[in-house]
Amino acid sequence: MKEKILIVDDQFGIRILLNEVFQKEGYQTFQAANGIQALDIVTKHDPDLVLLDMKIPGMDGIEILKRMKVLDPEIRVIIMTAYGELDMIQEAKDLGAITHFAKPFDIDDIRAAVKKHMPQKAN
Repeated sequence: MKEKILIVDDQFGIRILLNEVFQKEGYQTFQAANGIQALDIVTKHDPDLVLLDMKIPGMDGIEILKRMKVLDPEIRVIIMTAYGELDMIQEAKDLGAITHFAKPFDIDDIRAAVKKHMPQKAN
């Protein structure tokens, strides 16, 4: 069973990049451009890990994170932010985000973090 990653970002290019990287790594990936899509995927597919952008029009990352934690208190979320959104990063961590990356990010750093924080499944 492949581990599942949900990529939530309103920027198409970033979703495509992350999607490609993690599919090559052998993960099953899902993409969402907004909070409604993201919550729908969490409900239907129960991803193991979520890469969540904080700056999304409409429902922002904090709101999405809060709602994901209601659906699945154990869900693992790594947040992505533009440089300097320290208050948002702290709030997200208080809500249970594992770690964060500032954009633009180093793809190898994200790859390593996903590997490190992916829940280990018993075979």
